Amino acid sequence: MGQTLTYKILNKHLIEGKLAAGEQIGIRIDQTLTQDATGTTAFLLYESIGAAKVKTDLSVSYIDHNMAGFGPENHNDHLYLQTIAAKCGVYHSRAGNGICHQVHLERFGRPAATLLGSDSHTPTGGGIGMLAIGAGGMDVAVAMAGGPFYLKCPKVLGVKLSGQLNDWVAAKDVILKLLSILTTKGNVGWVVEYFGSGAERLSVPQRATITNMGAELGVTTSIFASDEQTKKFLSAQKRRDDYQPLTADEDAEYDRVIEINLDELEPMAACPSSPDNIKSVGEISGLETAQVVIGSCTNSSFADLMMVAKVLKGRHVNNMVECAIAPGSREVLNMLAQNGALADMLSAGARILESGCGPCIGQGFSPANDVVSLRTFNRNFAGRTGTKGDKAYLVSPETAVASALTGKITDPCDLPELLGSEYPKIELPNEFVIDDSMIEQPLSDDEAAKAEVLRGPTIVVPESPAPLQQKLTGQVLIKCGQKITTDHIMPAGTFLKLRSNVSEYAKVVFNCFNEEGKPTFAERALQLKEKAIAGLIVAGESYGQGSSREHAALCPMYLGVRVVIAKSIERIHKANLINFCIVPIEFADPADYDKIECGDEFRIDNLLEAIRASDEVKIVKADGSFEFVGKLELSERDREILLSAGLLNYTRKKANG
Repeated sequence: MGQTLTYKILNKHLIEGKLAAGEQIGIRIDQTLTQDATGTTAFLLYESIGAAKVKTDLSVSYIDHNMAGFGPENHNDHLYLQTIAAKCGVYHSRAGNGICHQVHLERFGRPAATLLGSDSHTPTGGGIGMLAIGAGGMDVAVAMAGGPFYLKCPKVLGVKLSGQLNDWVAAKDVILKLLSILTTKGNVGWVVEYFGSGAERLSVPQRATITNMGAELGVTTSIFASDEQTKKFLSAQKRRDDYQPLTADEDAEYDRVIEINLDELEPMAACPSSPDNIKSVGEISGLETAQVVIGSCTNSSFADLMMVAKVLKGRHVNNMVECAIAPGSREVLNMLAQNGALADMLSAGARILESGCGPCIGQGFSPANDVVSLRTFNRNFAGRTGTKGDKAYLVSPETAVASALTGKITDPCDLPELLGSEYPKIELPNEFVIDDSMIEQPLSDDEAAKAEVLRGPTIVVPESPAPLQQKLTGQVLIKCGQKITTDHIMPAGTFLKLRSNVSEYAKVVFNCFNEEGKPTFAERALQLKEKAIAGLIVAGESYGQGSSREHAALCPMYLGVRVVIAKSIERIHKANLINFCIVPIEFADPADYDKIECGDEFRIDNLLEAIRASDEVKIVKADGSFEFVGKLELSERDREILLSAGLLNYTRKKANG
């Protein structure tokens, strides 16, 4: 039996374990990326390990999240990241150079390589034939120090694409279609691998849109083959030497296959407030919209924005629509400026935003109350826009620009009839305009030895977890519902600037559930911590989905949370919980979830013993009226990390023999 593309790359990078689905494996990481919202903590943890120069082939620190600079915190982070990168042999992409995933695809991504990034949308690199995986900053720090990355060996879902996209139907519609089939839950432990004649026709930017938003499926990563499309893209980026062909064997067998005929696809939308709440644009057409935002790491490529510019040329955005466009990289912005497309956008009444994450993470451009906002982004979790009760729809650039012109959700396939607009087919240029002047090269060893690391007063080394105790007494601080995202746990938007100071950021844990006039989650947790009572979190299915932000584990740990009990926990968040010594437990009987209330007190009499050698743990209500069994789905390494009081202590112990 032939190998899948996924297993070919895993096999070349395997350090520990065996390639059998469900087995824990350790793989060598070739490249890493961090961004400023996760990077400060990642590099502080990296320093705590005691490592000096990074041992990867290439590591890049990007500034793309916190760039507005309201107060000193953001610039403090930037200066720290710039100088620590110089010290550690890391490339540094400065603020304004672009979104990490777009820039990495353009300038650094390499087929057949492994990439680990402290951002959940790192799988964008799968569009260029990389095995690109999102993880918490602690895991990335260990990889930069030369350690393997550990994961469960995945099952591989083959998605066979046939046919060809029709005019006005986009790559975004492909991933939205797959989300309608698989949803955002139940896909942990899988990799999605695209193949077939339809896949071969998709350009690298189109593929990257699909692999980027594959993160919303909850899979480990997504990947396309490295083929003629890849060679064309890398050649245009003047990186022809980085190309190598790599495809699955013709007789490769997948654990499951889904077929999608691109000829039959129509424009789709993810409706409020989940990326898997999918409807066709035709079903929701006619809804008045007051805001359209085009960009983010999902849909801000040169091809996407040239299509938008061509449609806007000679027309004007509807007077009741606020329209903004954010190019994904400085390279894209420069090219739009040089060929006149930027002027066409401006003349049409669009506002041009900085090349960064911006509105996608609630950093500005929040919609008004009770209005529809169309976004070409990858997530529309409730409140993520920065507006409570928002109505955010995720759509393709084609649907977005059509709706911006008409003032209501519009199927772009209707544009020829409505406005006489023919579909502008955009070919990738033979050469992109390359300007890497805002990417700082690593220093030489001699220069690095003399370099000073700038640490502003808001850069604070995170507290290490306390060791777990054999007998744990805890109280349920919060009982959450289904699909609790890391945005629910740790809000982004205006709070992002606090990420370099855990004691401050921890004050807004579960901020969206705090009630005015009542003690906050953080206040209640600290009160328990002072009494040596552990905080417990109880949740439903898919707890911790969404962003890779490790602060969703790090800040609760700081507040004294020691256990999360849920019906299911998503991959990255579960790893982050373990890394910061919070025990992830799943209900053996999901019905037990309904028997627990906020404020209930429980005890676990044999916690360390269970972590050491059992797949189950008994949890007893303090008054003895109720007990239930929790599952401990842990690898041997997971158990060692928890017993070592977290990954940082575990790594130090391993380094010291």
